[in-house]
Amino acid sequence: MRFFEIVVIVFNLLLIGWILVAKKKPVPWLLIGFGVSAILILIHGVIEGWRWQMIPAYVMTVVPLMAVAGRLLFKSEQSAERVVTKASRVKRIALITLAVIYSSVAVALPLILPVFTFEEPTGPYKIGTVTYDWKDQARDETFTPDPGDKRELMVQIWYPADAQAEGETELYFSNPDVFVEGYSKLLNMPKLLFTTFAYVKTHAIENAAISNREPSYPVLIFSHGFSGHKNQNTFQIEHLVSHGYIVVGIDHTYSSTASVFADGRVANFVPQDTESIAYLDKANEGWVADAKFVLDQVEKLANNDPDRRFTGRMDMSNVGMFGHSFGGATSAQMLMSDSRIKAAINMDGILYGKQRIPAEGMKKPFMMMSADDSIEVKNTADTVSVQIIEETLPRYKHVAVGGNYWMKIKDMKHMGFSDLYLFSPIYEKLERVDARKAHRLINDYTQDFFDHYLKQQPFKLLEQNMGEHPAFELEKG
Repeated sequence: MRFFEIVVIVFNLLLIGWILVAKKKPVPWLLIGFGVSAILILIHGVIEGWRWQMIPAYVMTVVPLMAVAGRLLFKSEQSAERVVTKASRVKRIALITLAVIYSSVAVALPLILPVFTFEEPTGPYKIGTVTYDWKDQARDETFTPDPGDKRELMVQIWYPADAQAEGETELYFSNPDVFVEGYSKLLNMPKLLFTTFAYVKTHAIENAAISNREPSYPVLIFSHGFSGHKNQNTFQIEHLVSHGYIVVGIDHTYSSTASVFADGRVANFVPQDTESIAYLDKANEGWVADAKFVLDQVEKLANNDPDRRFTGRMDMSNVGMFGHSFGGATSAQMLMSDSRIKAAINMDGILYGKQRIPAEGMKKPFMMMSADDSIEVKNTADTVSVQIIEETLPRYKHVAVGGNYWMKIKDMKHMGFSDLYLFSPIYEKLERVDARKAHRLINDYTQDFFDHYLKQQPFKLLEQNMGEHPAFELEKG
């Protein structure tokens, strides 16, 4: 819960407890209690924003007024101090029981549907961000009926910001209503469950000045999972940027939750044949084309940014890529097909795509991260998923060949590689994943991998932790 949410709930719980337990409750004190509670709710609303999950806590504010109204119903002090009968004791116990149940609901709702936060980035840099709307005039858009439509992509860039950078940090979603609708449809859950997205903030400051601490910074391309979005791994992106990387996130239009273009147009997710390996192999070629186009545009920014932000500040000789799920597969394909990508990480992505990892390995730095649940057929109940896993497992045969890495994370699920489980501890418990712990592990090893291959720094973790561990198994070919 947010700070003022906690303050409102704690104060109102104490207020109700006093009203129920105290023998004497002077009217002035009841009115003061109401006033303080109302002011706290007003402050909370102005600073943090009101939300429906807090309604039971808001309603507690009127309890002192109800107590005053009840007091005024007595004709005299004598009637107010009447002899306590057995019936009145039963009534009192019933009121206390109802108050406890109601208070439990008031506390539980904002806890199970919190306005979640991202952990404070551990690196020395602040985070800046800017968003671009890029159109590839060389490619037709195949998801729309208009033959004149060209492929258009929304791209967000995060970069190390100046230590003195100040400003309001960006919301997780600048168009929350669009993504509430998108998540509701994709997960087949009520929209109300996702309205907290409107209040989630990141650590990024829009258009902040880039840091002059280093002359240039390595560049990482990020590709989301099928039906994901460009900032679905904010936990990881912010960590990397705070440690001196420029990260470029791509919305793969019509395969993302939603893409909101600069002029307000919305391109929602289009359902596709995710049960066909042949279809997904072919579809991945489109994602690779997206990544190549975005990398072309990034090179132009590095050479001559019209806003003078990135000119000469992007280290284009040290470019890496990472992605989750289908975006992870895209990262592997880019590593094999684009000489500009020097190192890549695939986070739990089945190895879809045109190319296969050769028997001698990729001959370029590669790391595969897998959830144990994703690569064990026995843990998968869905028949189609079992078939896909069985048919694609042979593609993993040479993943670590040639000195590359394969990390298999224990007690992990596919979506644990994204921000998704942060939206509710209930979701986290149902999936039996400790999301924060998993995120720290992913961040530590992602940074160590890229630090070595793109910044030429010695390993701190990878080479030192081969073999079996309580949280993971790490293999090197």
